[in-house]
Amino acid sequence: MSLSASLSAWLLVLLCAVSGAYCLWRVRRSQREARGGAAGEALMAFGMAVMAVPSGIGPWGPGILLAVFCGAALHALWLLRGGVHHAHHLVGSLAMGYMALTMADGHGHGRSGGLPLVTGALLLYFAGYVLLGGARLVTAGGGAQPVTGGPPVKAAELTRACRLAMGMGMLAMLLSL
Repeated sequence: MSLSASLSAWLLVLLCAVSGAYCLWRVRRSQREARGGAAGEALMAFGMAVMAVPSGIGPWGPGILLAVFCGAALHALWLLRGGVHHAHHLVGSLAMGYMALTMADGHGHGRSGGLPLVTGALLLYFAGYVLLGGARLVTAGGGAQPVTGGPPVKAAELTRACRLAMGMGMLAMLLSL
């Protein structure tokens, strides 16, 4: 693995770990009904961080990750009772399980692996998610704010930025399949 590819992978690990830490903080600070979604996002972010480690996660890692993300998919199904807005958690969990499955088969991280149709569909979904999330984040502030003396970053905007970062991380990981 080249130095630039290794550096990119470690930056992705850092981005996902920081996103996971923020989501854990949200779990602690959220009302009871919002904790499930934040916990699912924290699990997803930390799982993405582990999966993005460039040196690999050992022969046992893909199986453990597959089990974790199958559990996360079941949790996301449970969250769907509260509304369809939790469907993204289900898609994300299934995508991570799919990537873990391709890793278990000996593919992934730069080797050709996975089913092209499934990988392509996931790439389209997450590209659309990132584009839509970026547009929402840009318009959330209601216009440009001055850097000095401006209002502090709102929690909702930081949450959107965290979700956007994780969506871009998913895109990067799917592209590496």
